[in-house]
Amino acid sequence: MVITNLIKKKFVFLLFFTLLATVIFIRRYGSTYPKSLLYPKSMESCPRSVSKESITPLKNTKHFLVSAFMDQRVQGFDIRLIGMFRRDSIQELHCFFCCADYTSETTPTKVLQHSDNFGFPFVTTDIMCRIPKKCNATHVTLLTKPKPEKRVDWLPIRNKKTNGGAEERMDFTVCISNLFGDYNNVLQFAQTLEMYRLLGVNRVVIYNTSCGPDLDRLLRSYSQEGFVEIVSWPIDKYMNPSPGWYFSDFGGDIHYFGQLTTLNECIYRSMERSCYVLLNDIDEIIMPYQHDNLKSLMDELQKQHPNVGVFLIENHIFPKHRFEPSGRFHLPKWSGVPGINILEHVYREDPDRKIYHPYKMIVQPRMVEQTSVHEVLQFFGQKFKVPLDVCRIVHVRVALRKLLKLEELKVDKRLWDFQEKLIPHVDKVLENLGFLQ
Repeated sequence: MVITNLIKKKFVFLLFFTLLATVIFIRRYGSTYPKSLLYPKSMESCPRSVSKESITPLKNTKHFLVSAFMDQRVQGFDIRLIGMFRRDSIQELHCFFCCADYTSETTPTKVLQHSDNFGFPFVTTDIMCRIPKKCNATHVTLLTKPKPEKRVDWLPIRNKKTNGGAEERMDFTVCISNLFGDYNNVLQFAQTLEMYRLLGVNRVVIYNTSCGPDLDRLLRSYSQEGFVEIVSWPIDKYMNPSPGWYFSDFGGDIHYFGQLTTLNECIYRSMERSCYVLLNDIDEIIMPYQHDNLKSLMDELQKQHPNVGVFLIENHIFPKHRFEPSGRFHLPKWSGVPGINILEHVYREDPDRKIYHPYKMIVQPRMVEQTSVHEVLQFFGQKFKVPLDVCRIVHVRVALRKLLKLEELKVDKRLWDFQEKLIPHVDKVLENLGFLQ
């Protein structure tokens, strides 16, 4: 009897602690088992170390990662990472994924250096990956060994299709590759942005390393409004970026503050949210000459050339030292605003056809894989040079052909066709920020 009672007490004791442990378990984990119990160590819950920077050093390498995008246009791959790799240190790499709430095994990569590097040690590089089966990938990184690691800096995977659907697509995005130094050309910048707004541009993306204080204030205003998207680009924190085109002339680690990388990143950033992307500099306006806006221009061009995804627009210089003689748009209210008044410059150089002349581009982002500054490197479909009487670039800057006399320049007042709306829009922006006297 004593033994039987003792067994009963032990049973009740064990039952009590079993129930207590179950309650604690459910309160901690809920009604389902944690992933760490369902999966082996290589598939534990994803760490929370997600990179919030636009440039992320890649562990155990001399390379840098910028961003990652869903891209299934190339057979056999799902993900494209964009980075800046040192050309003399290319090595075997492996993709490592966060699958919603656990980590995957690694998968092999294909490393694609862009063909344009202009002699610099670092080059824009694409890394192609395959997502493991049954992995709902949300983040990705690269490893130098095929063994998964616990401590990594994850990159979020962009351009994923979601159950809620993609955001409404815009018509036009302008990609401005780089701002650096103390560039403070407020007036020309405001005029250019407002001109683009009149032409139907929905958003302008700018990669900003540094700029002058007045331009910074203007940029922040446009950013708060939502018309400008500023991407911080602290490339000088990680390497010695060159301010020029060729390593042989300027030295440094990478071409023109990483311009090639930012242009490619901007195309992919815009791929699912913009029908067209304009690739040009901050002082350039891609100007239609037979249409009032870019949409009507592209509707006609696309109708005429349905298989074209890359439209080349010729660059034309309007020398900033040549002024329209009547002074019609020499407005005293703008005299205290830093920068160039583009309405005062109506004399246009004809390019020297005996030498290479650069183009800028309007592209369908889904039809481009890799781009350089003046031409695409890898693309689907066809490309087309737009006739000069249909569209050209208005580029007010230092003269390219300095020996041309005034009578050898062409008078081009296309900007004046928009002055009735342009001037009040610019005035409003400048007045709100206290630039007007």
